[in-house]
Amino acid sequence: MPEMFGTHHSKMLILFRHDSTAQVIIHTANMIPFDWTNMTQAMWKSPLLPLLDSEKPNPLESQQAGSGSKFKIDLLNYLRAYDTKRVVCKPLIEQLSKHDFSAIRAALIASAPGKQDIELDSTETAWGWAGLTNVLKSIPCSKTQSEIVVQISSIASLGPTDKWLNQTFFKALSTSKYPSPKPKFKIIFPTADEIRRSINGYSSGSAIHTKILTPAQGKQLAYLKPLLCHWAGDGAQHSSSSSQTSSTSELATSFNISNTNSSPQETIPPPQNAHRKRAAPHIKTYICFSSSSHKTIDWMLVTSANLSKQAWGENTNTAGEVRICSYEIGVMVWPELWGEGKGAKMVPCFGRDTPSTPDVTPELESTVADESTGVAAGDNDVRKKGKEKEEIENESENNTILIGARLPYDLPLIPYTRSDIPWCASASYTEPDWMGNTWKT
Repeated sequence: MPEMFGTHHSKMLILFRHDSTAQVIIHTANMIPFDWTNMTQAMWKSPLLPLLDSEKPNPLESQQAGSGSKFKIDLLNYLRAYDTKRVVCKPLIEQLSKHDFSAIRAALIASAPGKQDIELDSTETAWGWAGLTNVLKSIPCSKTQSEIVVQISSIASLGPTDKWLNQTFFKALSTSKYPSPKPKFKIIFPTADEIRRSINGYSSGSAIHTKILTPAQGKQLAYLKPLLCHWAGDGAQHSSSSSQTSSTSELATSFNISNTNSSPQETIPPPQNAHRKRAAPHIKTYICFSSSSHKTIDWMLVTSANLSKQAWGENTNTAGEVRICSYEIGVMVWPELWGEGKGAKMVPCFGRDTPSTPDVTPELESTVADESTGVAAGDNDVRKKGKEKEEIENESENNTILIGARLPYDLPLIPYTRSDIPWCASASYTEPDWMGNTWKT
């Protein structure tokens, strides 16, 4: 590795098929059976990418974030980052460059080891939080206060103060095309109780990491604790009447519920079940919800990158450079990529990949035309709810397109209580998991 404290953490497949198409698959699982069996993971796959037509001029290379051509530029630049010391990916780059990426609607968010200037040429690709910032500058976010939920499987050493977290990383995540209120932040990370009750029991915890044992690590936990939320949130401590009251009170504060106003819009939303509680998270997602009601999504990122300086980059140094230690790769999507001149909204989906009637709230329905609502399930699957694909063209021009974003966790989120602490793989646990095993380090 070019950096001593870095890792090769990217997870990606590039497939060349017998029909002369290519496909890019970016996922969160390592190439081991454990990761692909009982853990929660995510995957993004591109459409099939045909060969460029040699008899036609190459498509214009748009620099616009989210375009297929920009995705291609960034992916090839990422692969070139492996060739700094010796040739590794040049043949792959040459083969992949022959394919047409125009069908892709997504932005590549990646990291590569080394130091990089913040100011780059248009043909270069910014890595880490700087690249994240560049993409978010193109995405319009809600005019109301949004809520960004960071869900990861590892929290590294971020420092005894929240300087890097707030002034560098959260600042980058707060970027938007237009001025908007400062978002709220929440971090989802499992507790030891949730690991004990997962499918693999304590063994699941071998892939989930944070450190809380030393005084310095305790200082980090102190500023993270107010942001932490449960992965499952259904342990015994949340089923008692006292805990229920506490959780309801915290939710009421989150949703600005007033005891003097019984308006239907101000009730706590019903629980939404993602059906992943017992499958411990190795997935990493960063989601900007349009508000704390979690009804719509401004953008969603699936990535290999956890919450760490090694993955996202240090603070800018005096030379205007960002140092990154690890290789990471992920994909960001947002509703406007499917707008096609119409309105588009991204909605959370639970237990399925495409929106269903329960995912479309009355408030959302009021923004949609009387005709059936558009549903976008992926890059090449746009269909009308309750109608077949071929009827799309007959629909009214003012329909809102709905894009489904499958969530790995339940809503509403359950904040940590004062007694909750995150799972720590370097600690020992004497309480048996559901299989009767203990955890000793």
